[in-house]
Amino acid sequence: MQHGFANAMRRARVLGLAGLLLGALPLSAQTLAPAPASPATREVVDEAGRTVRVPLLPSRIVSLAPSLTETLYALGVQDRLVGDTDYCDFPPDAQKKQKVGGIINPNLEEIAALHPDLVLVTKEINRLETVRALDALGIPAYATHSRNIDDILSTTQKLADLLGVTETGKSLTADLRARLAALHARLELLPPSRVLFVVWTRPLISVGKNTFIADALRKADAASIVDATQDWPQMNLEEVVRLQPDYLVFTASHAESASRDFESLAVLPGWKLLDAVRNRRFAVISDAVNRPAPRIVSAIEELARQLHPAAFQERPVPEEPAVPAPVQANPPAAAPAHIAFNAQPFGEELACAR
Repeated sequence: MQHGFANAMRRARVLGLAGLLLGALPLSAQTLAPAPASPATREVVDEAGRTVRVPLLPSRIVSLAPSLTETLYALGVQDRLVGDTDYCDFPPDAQKKQKVGGIINPNLEEIAALHPDLVLVTKEINRLETVRALDALGIPAYATHSRNIDDILSTTQKLADLLGVTETGKSLTADLRARLAALHARLELLPPSRVLFVVWTRPLISVGKNTFIADALRKADAASIVDATQDWPQMNLEEVVRLQPDYLVFTASHAESASRDFESLAVLPGWKLLDAVRNRRFAVISDAVNRPAPRIVSAIEELARQLHPAAFQERPVPEEPAVPAPVQANPPAAAPAHIAFNAQPFGEELACAR
């Protein structure tokens, strides 16, 4: 009996010690519930050359650039966009997203409150300090960098891959490349129009030759007269008069109405010396040209149509010479239905096909 009592006491001490240990652990450990698994991640290299660990399938995204917001909508993943900047205004639905401040100075507290698993930034307009602050908060930031139209399409595909919609990206970029190829086929034999892209009139600011906007002009068969390596050079009006551009190009988002602004230039010293002003040769295109996003292809097409309208006129189909109908001994009372259908003019068929 004493031996049994001693064994019982030993078991009690062991159980008591175990109880004390269990009491010192959190309730989740006491109930032996498994710890929540960390979301699966992977390492990627962004377009700024940084190695970033991101979720396998990001589901809560904050965009810190209007171009990135547009791209997310173009890829059909706007439901994952939980926040964007005050300047993200296209498509209109983007204005309904939670705003996190400006591009240069976003509100980090508001970003963190949205619990994003990915923040998208651009090397061109977002600050390195913002990226470092996000890193300190443990929020991964992926940077893009688009210097020309090919880069924009490449970035679109990379974002599609990053977000798990690779096939959507392939379809979108293939369509954009096909539209650019069709445009090139129409314009390749035409001499380019020499243009001045007007960012601002007073002071006169344009775009440098190494910007994606200058590349967009080239895709529209337009050659900028600006040879500067600066992205946003301030121009000397005397030099512009000397170079005499064929056209002035404005965007619809110019602070003043582009047409009204153009009219005001006609009475200003210097500007009225431009043939393009005297002859009212100016083009107004969508502000999509200002954003490195898929919609820029539409702006390129708009500009090409205004600068080279003849290239977009449908060529009339030559009429075939009339052939006398053979004499029939017993002509039918009425033509069969298929003959009446085939008698439809080619022009109408082509119009229906378009």
